[in-house]
Amino acid sequence: MRSVPLWALVSSGCAPVLLITGWAIAGHLEGSAYDPVTQTISVLAAYGAPGFWVMTSALFGLGVCHLLTAWGLRAAVAAGRLALAGGGVSALLVALVPAPSSGGSLQHGSLAAAGFTLLALWPVLAARKDPAAPWGLRPVPALAASLVMGAGALWFLVEINRHGASGVAERLVTCVQSIWPLVVVASCLRGPRHTAVVAEKERADEGR
Repeated sequence: MRSVPLWALVSSGCAPVLLITGWAIAGHLEGSAYDPVTQTISVLAAYGAPGFWVMTSALFGLGVCHLLTAWGLRAAVAAGRLALAGGGVSALLVALVPAPSSGGSLQHGSLAAAGFTLLALWPVLAARKDPAAPWGLRPVPALAASLVMGAGALWFLVEINRHGASGVAERLVTCVQSIWPLVVVASCLRGPRHTAVVAEKERADEGR
């Protein structure tokens, strides 16, 4: 029996599709007034924006996908699954608390920052020290993924503070963060024997 269900591949695969499709459609609805290089995704989901419901729905769907993936990714360490689920909750809250049509929002910004942090930390928290672990759950790839996400988040902060290419930075880091769960799930499903052994060990530990 697989420790990672096949439906987790669907939930993790839908995450980047929803995110990218959402900002593409919402940006198209916004028209030439929107600059994807210097303006963030939050602008597309702001109150009164032409693509408000499109981007908000995409963010809400992204959060649901992360929650489902965290639930199904039983081969990962529990701390990492909780961090991924926390990132999903943050996405839901960002969708429910959109940025205002003008000016900033401390609440919205704090929720977005929490999401960036949790999604940057979950790969390394989910990693297993077992050398036979699925590739996506091995320490080195997981640490590399976390470092890339963390660097992307820092770049985004730099760009938004200097009013630079914050839109590009945000899209890059959110793309990586939305794709990595799919990479991990796919690597787990490629090694069903190992994940089954992991599940058996976990059940044995729980029974002690």
